[in-house]
Amino acid sequence: MKSAKVRFPGAVLARLMAPLPQTQHVLLVFLLSIAWTARGAVYFQEQFLDGGGRVKGGVRRGVARWQERWVLSQHKSNYGKFRLTAGNFYGNREMDKGLQTSENLKFYAISSRFKPFSNKGRPLVIQYTVKHEQKIDCGGGYVKIFPSNLDQKNMSGESLYYIMFGPDICGSDTKKVHVILNYKDKLYPIKKQIRCRVDGFTHLYTLVLKPDHMYKVKIDNEIVAEGILEDDWDFLPPRRINDPTVKKPENWDDNAEIEDPEDTKPEDWDVSEYIVDNSAEKPKDWNEAEQGTWQPPLLKNPLYRGEWKPRKIANPKYQGIWPHPQIDNLEYVPDASISVYDNISVIGLDLWQVRSGTIFDNFLVTDDEEYAEEFGDETWGETKYPEQKMNQKQIEEEKKKRKEGEKVTQKRTSYKNRSESITAQKEEL
Repeated sequence: MKSAKVRFPGAVLARLMAPLPQTQHVLLVFLLSIAWTARGAVYFQEQFLDGGGRVKGGVRRGVARWQERWVLSQHKSNYGKFRLTAGNFYGNREMDKGLQTSENLKFYAISSRFKPFSNKGRPLVIQYTVKHEQKIDCGGGYVKIFPSNLDQKNMSGESLYYIMFGPDICGSDTKKVHVILNYKDKLYPIKKQIRCRVDGFTHLYTLVLKPDHMYKVKIDNEIVAEGILEDDWDFLPPRRINDPTVKKPENWDDNAEIEDPEDTKPEDWDVSEYIVDNSAEKPKDWNEAEQGTWQPPLLKNPLYRGEWKPRKIANPKYQGIWPHPQIDNLEYVPDASISVYDNISVIGLDLWQVRSGTIFDNFLVTDDEEYAEEFGDETWGETKYPEQKMNQKQIEEEKKKRKEGEKVTQKRTSYKNRSESITAQKEEL
């Protein structure tokens, strides 16, 4: 089992690390390590808490430490640039710093590597936060999980990946959470529609894949989708199929409604769809020898109601949808390797954005769902309300400035009008 990064809530950690006799301190550390290892492993955790480079003479110099851990792809020469920032509003300026897209109409490609592992026989939890501060109109906010053989400097949309997970937004139609899983080198999207959050604030996205082929998708530590992998992805043929030897009885009535046999067409129903425009006059320059006999134009008849059809009524003989008998599908073979990946080793952002400004933070790859939930509460959970409060304050201040600006404009307009009026009166004198 891989060692986990120990992370306890601040108050608990302070009490645990209070001064103790040497022997008790050693024993406590030993017991904590056993307890935490039993909980699970943290394979990757990134919060960008080491800032951006050295500051000397008021100028930031050198390479930021996060840039040593994250590799920009060079597959294209015009990829968009990331910057480390908490954005325009936040709950904690340092804790909320993350990777922000900074250029409009750009592809982005960046990744970070960790020690390879396999999730065989254990859960796989992928979690991170994303904030579309710019009120994104079209662009991705998802992450990808790659195998260890990924060439990070050549990463692109064509690179083989294991998992793609997270929000994708484009216009009013596409506001969904992708969950795309690799099975035998073929990519399968989830069949369920999962709506993402689009309010401009930071949100926590979590994917849990379990060894019993159950899964969960959580947003802000609340389950928004769960089920069985085989049911919600088309990895395998269906377990049961319609019996091809059985056909629906000919007398089976599955029409819920029928035409009312007592309904009759009104006598005044049949009118022409178009009528002659009697107000039209033949143009004076009309040449019948060249243009033929002039015909007045046609107008849409306002009384035309289309083809008459009898009204619909409930079918008294309706038997419901015929239940086609099912049989076992001989082509179905269960596969325990679904969602099992060897050499998981890279997490990356490979996406396109029309309007930049999205911030990615608090990346976590672990096998411990409980720890992921705690980590989410300690990061996103601690800053979500202060972030919203700061944003609301900014909105109110902006409204105040706008009103003050309008008052200044009105005063200037009023002064200008009075000046013009005085000038006009002097000229009359």
